[in-house]
Amino acid sequence: MPVVFFFCVTLQSENKKTNVNLVIDIGNTVAKLAVFDQDEVVEVLRGSNHSLDCLSMLCGKYPIERGIIASVITLSKTIRRQLAKAGFPVMELTCDTPVPITNCYKTPQTLGMDRLAAVVGANYLLPGKDLLVIDAGTAVTYEFIDKEGRYWGGNISPGIYTRFKALNACCDQLPLIDKEGDSPDFGYSTETAIRAGVIKGMEFEIAGYIGLLQKKYPGLLVFLTGGDRFSFETNLKSIIFADRFLVLKGLNRILNYNVN
Repeated sequence: MPVVFFFCVTLQSENKKTNVNLVIDIGNTVAKLAVFDQDEVVEVLRGSNHSLDCLSMLCGKYPIERGIIASVITLSKTIRRQLAKAGFPVMELTCDTPVPITNCYKTPQTLGMDRLAAVVGANYLLPGKDLLVIDAGTAVTYEFIDKEGRYWGGNISPGIYTRFKALNACCDQLPLIDKEGDSPDFGYSTETAIRAGVIKGMEFEIAGYIGLLQKKYPGLLVFLTGGDRFSFETNLKSIIFADRFLVLKGLNRILNYNVN
């Protein structure tokens, strides 16, 4: 069963006109379904990325008027059937969908729609700023959008669990471990050596990207999203904004932009 992990905002109000959107983000591991009232997140559900088991429940619970879906995997026939029965139009985000930024990516047809949505969301929340958007999930992505709203592209690197799995799969003597546990500066056992190497390696990687861009863009701000959390030096914390729902907010922004 899908699990509700966020809920806020009451839709019913005497004086407020609702404008309710359904946003669906299908990733490599899970699908996230979010209900928005205007720009406010109302509810978010997580579930299988091969079926939208909670879709009918959300449709019955909220007066949804329209939706948008973005996926990094091929949409299953099950999902397409469910969307066809939703009772409201659902726009599928593609490289041809109009977006409220300038996309300078040279191969837009190969760009992950979650990456695009993340920079749209960041630019909407902090317009007129040079922004680095870091999404740490199955893969960790680094995206740069300048203060003029021009998205220049980014880099893709393995995420934490992907690194753990790769070490286990490619090295015969290395076990598969979890990220939870002691992570010293230098491991005192094989387990802590792997954990510290992966986690601290990612922290150094992220700090390196931030430092590189800060030299060229002194006013740089950073959005950190995705399922993984990291610790940073004090001088970096002040410029980092953590937003768990950045991709979902970007998709909602794209939907409203196309409607309006």
